[in-house]
Amino acid sequence: MGKKFILNADDFGMSKEYNKAVLDGYNNGFLTSASLCANGNAFSATVNDILPECPGLGLGVHLNAIEGKSLTKCKLLTDKNGNFNKGYLSFILNSHKKDFLNELEQEFRAQIELVKKYAKPDHIDSHVHVHAIPEIFKLTCKLALEYEIPFIRTQYEQMYFVPSAKKHLSIAYCLNIIKILLLNTFTMVNKKTAKKNNLKTNDYILGVGYTGMMDSETVEYGLRNLDDDCIAEALIHPCSYSVNIKNSHSTEFSITLDKKLEDKIRRLGFEITNYKNLSL
Repeated sequence: MGKKFILNADDFGMSKEYNKAVLDGYNNGFLTSASLCANGNAFSATVNDILPECPGLGLGVHLNAIEGKSLTKCKLLTDKNGNFNKGYLSFILNSHKKDFLNELEQEFRAQIELVKKYAKPDHIDSHVHVHAIPEIFKLTCKLALEYEIPFIRTQYEQMYFVPSAKKHLSIAYCLNIIKILLLNTFTMVNKKTAKKNNLKTNDYILGVGYTGMMDSETVEYGLRNLDDDCIAEALIHPCSYSVNIKNSHSTEFSITLDKKLEDKIRRLGFEITNYKNLSL
């Protein structure tokens, strides 16, 4: 199989800034994949203006039950105005409740069907890793099979460190370590579920431990840590702004255009690809 690397932009379709980052990263850099939010504010612009300009882009369904408006009536997931209002802990606590899962399934179906109306997705993931919760992962596998989507994201991240004291001394990093421990535990269960359903998945993820701090260095050092043949996915949330704004999203956009990083990735023995090509 060899060593495969996928640079994936989550939150595609959320705004024009996300869309511009995907378009520029694909055409001028080495962004190979993006995950589309069916309920994003810029969804229409994405499918009508951006996707036709990115014929080789791998495309995922970024299932979203955390932010924005629902596509269906799901009162257990939203407020009276149809806005999602549940946090991650609530999804964990309700993940065994039949009525909750039924509403979630109908919403996920609507989102998948809307994306499939315009494109052929090659993978499924989710906003804030909601689908990683094992009972919700089972539901997502069911839908992936039904809608013939071959890959589903899992979230095993092998611990690694970059030479930056600033990153490791933050409260955010401490919280991210807890996220790694939780998601790695979920992944141990979920990989068995994916295999049982004959679905393919990535072996490693980059972007949990350094959530909000992703840059070229975190990608490089994460891949240096992986010696075996594998599929490694780095998830980023890139935005390209029309004005000079510097934040985590603009930094993550710069990853997609970093030619030195692209060369380093290839020198580490990774083929830069996407789930679309791996499905062929």
